[in-house]
Amino acid sequence: MSKNPIRREFLKTCSAFTGGGILAAGAQLTAPRFLRAKDTHNRLNIAVIGSGGRGGGNLQSVSSQNITLLCDVNGQALGRAGMAHPKAEQFRDFRRAFDRSNQFDAVVVSTCEHTHAFATLAALQLGKHVYCEKPLTHNIYEARVIRLAAAKTRVATQMGIQIHAENNYRRVVELIQSGAIGKVSEAHVWVGRAWGLQSAEEAKAHNDIVHVMDRPKETMAIPPELDWDLWLGPAPKRPFHPVYFPGPKWYRWWDFGNGTMSDLGSHWNDLPFWALKLKAPVSVEATGPKPHPEIAPASMQATYEFPARDNMPPVKMVWYQGAYKPPYWNDGSIPKWDSGVLFIGDKGMLLSDYGKHLLLPEKEFLDFKRPEPFLKNSIGHHLEWIEACKTGASTTCNFEYSGWLTESNHLGNVAFRMGKKLLWDEKTMRATNCPEADRLIRRDYRKGWDLAMDAKNNPDSLETL
Repeated sequence: MSKNPIRREFLKTCSAFTGGGILAAGAQLTAPRFLRAKDTHNRLNIAVIGSGGRGGGNLQSVSSQNITLLCDVNGQALGRAGMAHPKAEQFRDFRRAFDRSNQFDAVVVSTCEHTHAFATLAALQLGKHVYCEKPLTHNIYEARVIRLAAAKTRVATQMGIQIHAENNYRRVVELIQSGAIGKVSEAHVWVGRAWGLQSAEEAKAHNDIVHVMDRPKETMAIPPELDWDLWLGPAPKRPFHPVYFPGPKWYRWWDFGNGTMSDLGSHWNDLPFWALKLKAPVSVEATGPKPHPEIAPASMQATYEFPARDNMPPVKMVWYQGAYKPPYWNDGSIPKWDSGVLFIGDKGMLLSDYGKHLLLPEKEFLDFKRPEPFLKNSIGHHLEWIEACKTGASTTCNFEYSGWLTESNHLGNVAFRMGKKLLWDEKTMRATNCPEADRLIRRDYRKGWDLAMDAKNNPDSLETL
């Protein structure tokens, strides 16, 4: 038996998935039926879990299909979505929605980060196509479970990295992979947003919507439209306070999210991950303010070392958020864009943001002939997923790709919270020199919640972990 408790429990979860132990009683994992429930217009039946905020945007993006179920713990958000889709059945508890699995072929998950894995795994185990908002999961362990669970199916999966579908990223990937700047040894990624633990002055300077320095001690009345216990889900119980809800305020708190790293890291680290074919780092080291036990930092820096891949050499990737910036930015070697990705090659540099990119030094690339495009333009981020659900085509942000990206982003936060360089063994999901990091790789769940249960979460009828 494995001596690694994280790996042992992970293997149990995977065994339960493949053996049927986490399926609802009588349910069977089947190959997807891409056109099983098509109507005369060849539309999918979709269940939308999380219909307010980011979920409202995702709902609008898939509204060309049949929206058959709507779910949200916020009654106001649910009501608004229901007005737009009056034929859809409404639920407050997404676990109850999975009792109607014969009414949908695909699921869009846009809950808060700490419940992503629960809704996503339940959909996968029923053989449903899944679109999940970023980040894919709340921690490394959950990302691994979801990635491997998705690999056992033939369903269409997509994580919400909307910028991945834009042409600018595709042209950058082509330039890097065709050798425009030679062998890349470094990648620097920085974002100007600094939401997290900071003073009121810092919050104002960075256009933060909330100033938080510690957990509120007072108890506030729960808004009548909100099912607070369901919103907490697997997270430890705590009194309601408006520093958590509504809006993206929750993502600063470790119990519910992972701060700027897991949020914007999903978008910005996507470009070097794609262009450089990255998966798991061998080490991660982070710096920043003293870690807070409950709140993610506004500013931090994380340095990853990745091994050689294919014909690409080892590469260092450095993440900067808030007050931290690359040395090339600080010394004026590159334009001081608010956010960006800088690739350093042995023949030059490439600087990119969401919508534009530059080959540097510009004078040395005046006569540069760009490679012929080899990545076809996207039909649209959500449309890619819808088309894949119907035809079996591939998506560009499937859970195989985005699972690795999510693990890496979370690992940067683990290194920050541990305050030391982590030597990472991706096979065992352990920092070999820091066993105390295990508690951040996998979390404990509140009583009544278990990732290895079925969608009903009924411990009396299941084989659980």
